[in-house]
Amino acid sequence: MDIRKYLEEKKEVVDSALGKYFPPLEISGSHVDLLSSLQHAIRHSLFAGGKRIRPILCMTCFEVVGGKGNGILPFACALEMIHTYSLIHDDLPAIDNDDYRRGKPSCHKVFGEAIAILAGDALLTEAFNIMTERPSQENSYPGGILLDIVNRVARAAGISGMVGGQVVDIESEGKEVDLPTLQYIHTHKTGAMILASVQVGARFGGAEETSFRALTRFGERIGLAFQIADDILDVEGEVQILGKTPGSDLSKKKVTYPSIIGVEESKKRARELVELALEALGPFGGDAEPLREIGRFIIARNY
Repeated sequence: MDIRKYLEEKKEVVDSALGKYFPPLEISGSHVDLLSSLQHAIRHSLFAGGKRIRPILCMTCFEVVGGKGNGILPFACALEMIHTYSLIHDDLPAIDNDDYRRGKPSCHKVFGEAIAILAGDALLTEAFNIMTERPSQENSYPGGILLDIVNRVARAAGISGMVGGQVVDIESEGKEVDLPTLQYIHTHKTGAMILASVQVGARFGGAEETSFRALTRFGERIGLAFQIADDILDVEGEVQILGKTPGSDLSKKKVTYPSIIGVEESKKRARELVELALEALGPFGGDAEPLREIGRFIIARNY
């Protein structure tokens, strides 16, 4: 299959759905005018680019286990909104102090730090709003599934996941860090939300327990491979691919796989993780081919 075409088609679906949640501001009025900077800041970051890997993984896993219809879209969009919020906050001077994101000036460089913080806050909060909105009759689903999904996303985004990993990442800057600590950072800061994307799609699609466990193994391995690939990109990547200046991890003395085990060993580890991830998809046969291609695409970004 043509994975780039597949990703582009899915990306268009996600972008269209996100556009309905955050349309261009057309109405006017005193309070609306005052809120326009927030709306523009959100749209600036949400539609700056990106491959929408998390929502696409969610949608693809939903389909792999037999899910039908567009009821998964609010959850896929929510995952991208949470991811974008994290990027806005990561770029702030208090954290990574990055001037560019996805090839465009970071949110705080355009709208100021205060609006950037609030834009991230708004995206995170709105993500949970759209996940818990009353579904239409066409897209109805049992409340137990909704509770499970929202709980998984909350844990992946919070102290037990992305935020916790970010804290350990910050506290580790400029320090001697062992490989288990680095793996903790990567599996929480990045891997947790990728795993949640896989699990949300599988759960909403009605995966049986065996299938759910197999996709969980896939998500755990692909999530770590994804971040190792990002580590390598920061060393070898180009501005056009990264969307920001390479070498930022080194300049900030961040702990990465290349800094601990070297670039070549990091590439080997990423390939091994992808192969293990693909092995977990064995029970799904040809239905999981899009997931296999996404896995291969993750490391093909680099080498």
